[in-house]
Amino acid sequence: MIIGKKLRPCKIRSLFNIYNKWKSMSTITEQKIDVNGQTINYTKVGEGSNTVLCCPGALGTIWSDFKPQVEGLDRNKLTIVAWDPPGYGQSRPPNRKFDTDFYEKDADSAYNFMTALGYNKFSILGWSDGGNSGMILAAKYPKHIDKLIIWGVNSYILPEEVKIYEKMRDISNWSERMKAPLIEMYTEKGLQEMWYSWCDTLIEMAQNGGNICKDKLKDIRCPTFILHGDKDPMVAPEHPGYLFSNIRMAKLHRFPEGKHNIHLKYAEEFNKLVTDFLTQ
Repeated sequence: MIIGKKLRPCKIRSLFNIYNKWKSMSTITEQKIDVNGQTINYTKVGEGSNTVLCCPGALGTIWSDFKPQVEGLDRNKLTIVAWDPPGYGQSRPPNRKFDTDFYEKDADSAYNFMTALGYNKFSILGWSDGGNSGMILAAKYPKHIDKLIIWGVNSYILPEEVKIYEKMRDISNWSERMKAPLIEMYTEKGLQEMWYSWCDTLIEMAQNGGNICKDKLKDIRCPTFILHGDKDPMVAPEHPGYLFSNIRMAKLHRFPEGKHNIHLKYAEEFNKLVTDFLTQ
């Protein structure tokens, strides 16, 4: 054993960065706020001038959907707010009941939640269902949305996507990695019941024309960043191009090997793209 061995400066910096990251993660706490009679669970980190709300996908929560962003986005440049939408995660009871206007209800809930926290203007980081509601939110409240970032989203439902929902209807067909954190949150029975309801609602919407927010894209006035995994099994390939062509201030970035969860699979690259877009 060598006593007093000197560490190279690069090694010291690496250890210092690891310590700072551990220290910052250890201070993350969840809070609750009452918004119009509904308890909302959320966390807020960072002190940056750019505030962004992280909106989870179907049945998703802060930690199942946005762990790499809450822990990894630059807190000096951004203030990151992540929530469990009403009926999801720790924002219960009650459990979510799905009806054909649930995307719009989520958009209104997100706006009311951020207003209750004191934010008059903010950006949106929306994945899957959270991105669908994010588009509605940006269209309905244009004066309050600074920038919109969306991925894994669709503004309308295609017949081929209905087949995907029907195939995924039974959670026994899901991978363990996909369903384990949600079973821990909702129990297996609870998860299956909520997922049945989600599938039934999306199929009903498809039977009634399939419009999610196609008619609202023209009302989105903020700079919009569309990201897309070209191997996304949940979203038909035509959607990112359609969104890019119909949202006036949009840019598009593709992950050629990406699937539905590009923000988890490619977290470091994703976080850099997001930070650059929000702060430029």
